[in-house]
Amino acid sequence: MGKFSLPRFDFKFRLPAMGKPALALGLDIGSHAVKICEFTGGGDVLRLARVGSARLPEGAVEDGVLQDSEAVGRAVKALVANLGVKNKNVAISMSGYSVIVKKITLAAMSEDELDEHIQTEAEQYIPFDIDDVYLDYQTVGGADEETGQTDVMLVAAKKDVVDGYIDMLAGAGLRVVVVDVDAFALENACEMADGEGGNVALIDIGATKMSINIIANGASILARDVVMGSAEITRGVANRLGVEPDSAEALKVGAAAPDEGRLPQMEEVFVDVCSQWVLEIKKALDFYVSGYPDDPVGRLILSGGGAKIKGLTSFLAEETGIATTMLDPFAKVEVDARKIDPDYLQQIAPEMAIAAGLAMRAVEI
Repeated sequence: MGKFSLPRFDFKFRLPAMGKPALALGLDIGSHAVKICEFTGGGDVLRLARVGSARLPEGAVEDGVLQDSEAVGRAVKALVANLGVKNKNVAISMSGYSVIVKKITLAAMSEDELDEHIQTEAEQYIPFDIDDVYLDYQTVGGADEETGQTDVMLVAAKKDVVDGYIDMLAGAGLRVVVVDVDAFALENACEMADGEGGNVALIDIGATKMSINIIANGASILARDVVMGSAEITRGVANRLGVEPDSAEALKVGAAAPDEGRLPQMEEVFVDVCSQWVLEIKKALDFYVSGYPDDPVGRLILSGGGAKIKGLTSFLAEETGIATTMLDPFAKVEVDARKIDPDYLQQIAPEMAIAAGLAMRAVEI
């Protein structure tokens, strides 16, 4: 880890030892909604304490940047109050153009040497002024004995964007203790919930972006965001069928059934947008294969609100030729059905993956 005072990036997966309540409150702020997840416990047992989401006004967050911090702050504060959250130490994650995630290959060196190298040479790897960003890094695997080189995951985020979130949350009475990246928070959730191992591509489809994170041999090899999401389907259905956005949203996720005569129009919208997603996923897979031809991706794992689109898993499996499943971040978490409705949890589980991944983080208070 880079040696920075808060705010810092911290994407190493850690759970606290049993009995130590050092878990952050997972807070995922997307373009469509704010999502909160809180766990208790530690070690081999996590218990879901609180989970919920609140809609945001359109345009309040765009491409990972706060546009209306007051509106977002109000939504966060109201959701915290409604859920009865007492934990004020939060973990958030970043995405969008203001965040750069880059894997670089360097000569193997000591931790101190690596830290000095990153601090002095990072500007050649990122397209931002070094004074305008927070930096962090983590080695990926050990040094290659033949080449004497090691892979390092470098993360840079614009200070003004990160500081905007920290200030907004401070106004809501919350203290940011971890700043993560969406793709790595999703990796944490998958590591805890999936358990099958192997090389996988994690695909998180939100309202306005799709995150792709390819995990091979337990390490993130490729992480990228694509500016397209499920809101395109909602808009397309609303325009084609002449219905309100809320009705289009219900049709999109299968909560309402269209008139039989309008079904072909809906299918055209779905195929058009989902085909664009497939192209971007294939680009990422092809890029991975070019570097690791003998170590193929065995599964696609979907999450995010867009993953709930009826028939999407089978569509992606057919188009890519890769087995596709839906991620349930709560699959191995204890849940008290008297406090959290199982049907509600099943409904929202895919879109809570990033918040859950953040909430699994041990923090140093």
